[in-house]
Amino acid sequence: MVKLLSGNEAIARGAYEAGVTVATGYPGTPSTEILEAVEAFKQDVYCEWSPNEKVAFEVAAGASLAGARTVVTMKCVGLNVAADPLMTLSYIGVEGGFVACVADDPGMHSSQTEQDTRHYARLAKIPVFEPSDSQEAKDFVSLAMQVSEAYRTPVILRSTTRVSHSRSEVTLGARRPSPRTIGFEKNPPRHVPIPIWGRVMRKGVEKRLGDLADEAVRSPANRIEWRDRSLGIITSSIAYQYVREVWPQASVLKLGFAFPFPDDLIRAFAEGIQRVLIVEELDDFLEEHVLAMGIACQGRQFVPKVGELSPTALLSAQAKMEGKTPPRSGPLEVAADLPNRPPVLCPGCPHRGIFAALGKHDVVITGDIGCYSLGVFKPLDRMDVILCMGGGVSMAQGFEKAGEPKKVVGIVGDSTFFHSGITGLLDIAYNKGTATIIVVDNRTTAMTGHQDHPGTGRTLMGEQTFAASIADIGRACGFKRVRQVDPYDLRETQRVLTEEIEANEPSLIVSVAPCPLQERKPLGPKRAIDTDACKSCGLCLKLGCPAMEATGDAQRVNEYLCAGCGLCEQICPLNAIVSQEA
Repeated sequence: MVKLLSGNEAIARGAYEAGVTVATGYPGTPSTEILEAVEAFKQDVYCEWSPNEKVAFEVAAGASLAGARTVVTMKCVGLNVAADPLMTLSYIGVEGGFVACVADDPGMHSSQTEQDTRHYARLAKIPVFEPSDSQEAKDFVSLAMQVSEAYRTPVILRSTTRVSHSRSEVTLGARRPSPRTIGFEKNPPRHVPIPIWGRVMRKGVEKRLGDLADEAVRSPANRIEWRDRSLGIITSSIAYQYVREVWPQASVLKLGFAFPFPDDLIRAFAEGIQRVLIVEELDDFLEEHVLAMGIACQGRQFVPKVGELSPTALLSAQAKMEGKTPPRSGPLEVAADLPNRPPVLCPGCPHRGIFAALGKHDVVITGDIGCYSLGVFKPLDRMDVILCMGGGVSMAQGFEKAGEPKKVVGIVGDSTFFHSGITGLLDIAYNKGTATIIVVDNRTTAMTGHQDHPGTGRTLMGEQTFAASIADIGRACGFKRVRQVDPYDLRETQRVLTEEIEANEPSLIVSVAPCPLQERKPLGPKRAIDTDACKSCGLCLKLGCPAMEATGDAQRVNEYLCAGCGLCEQICPLNAIVSQEA
């Protein structure tokens, strides 16, 4: 049977066919849909959204050591969070196959950094598979699982945005259950990396890496495509597709089992061609190694290191190689005059009320990763720095302890709070900070598509469960001042904010209102502007609501966009914005 699948859907199907019984992860574009697609097989696979990537990795590691075949999913920056258990699991090794599906984001479409996961594989001394289309995305899960069990190693399946989100035909196969019996076999010298045993493990890791390099040479995931031998290109992942389009006559060494490097295969390929070109997305990871082997090659002289590759980018590289003028690139003429459309908070977004209230205060605001990151843009202009998940809490403590003369407010979302905000909250209370922390709780992981988390009361598999209370956690961490506000009540939100910011002890404000995109119903009656009362002061425009439009010197409410939140009505000093009752 053949189906059209995205790379993420294909990875999920590959996990099912490979006999995976435990799948964990934390949502993050471009990886999110993998675990959501695995959930369709919940009759055979246990699935969970874990509080963060580290927890997800550790749950999967435990399941693997018990004998289960497991996958864990995350985006590239999520592997930073899971790096600690990754390094140690490489030493301990696995029992049931263990595949970490990590999606890189060249071009930073939805990520705060543009990082190359292959470096983690080299650091942890574990294998990497890189599919170039959906069929390989499915097939490589099984290959990675086989390698994982044969060598008792965790394996990384590295996807990228284009592989994850592009669709192509996939031939489906049957599920192949693992023959392993579930049951952990105690063996402390193998499973406990204290120094006396860890030193032995370290030697085993090096031997395994050498054996894996030999395996990579034999792997069906790596292949040479002989064509014109005047130019040979070594490539992998989605770059392979672009290479075949731009250099259809060139010989190609396609690396699907990309690390450890298949040195014998690389040498055999290089010896059979006149000129070697390395085409890889992001860092010159492969090129450095080929040069270190003493093989003359080119790559970064022509191929961009920053940003996402494309056929257009490689056509430019081709022109440079041939001494020609690169083809002109840029906006299409028909689109050149279109206005920029920066992302904005949705109509009716509850975060808008918090940012509007914060606009009354001259404070330093440490932000975090989520929809509310958009508060940095004008006209809201209410976020000063963003570092990483949970940094909105911890950085607030750092600003305050450094002696920042202004009051400090940290903002974090509900899913991010459970991910990595709790430890920062504990730090503020324990070390006697005075920052005000706001958790904008919209009852979901909104930025990545409305996934559940420990505060929603639902699991990924649709089961009802305990809903963790952010306020109760704040009190347990040592916060005595804990307040809850409705961000649509602007006057009350402003009053609470003023009290807590002026307090000389730490405070936690929980702003609770569901994401309207998830609720899919009006928040209240639509609003309209009484043109006789309106003086066009423009104050309503400072909310940054897409439904509020400026037409010349006048303002109007777009009835098709208005969600009925009422913030504009509350902010107007002339009572010129009125409800349109049904």
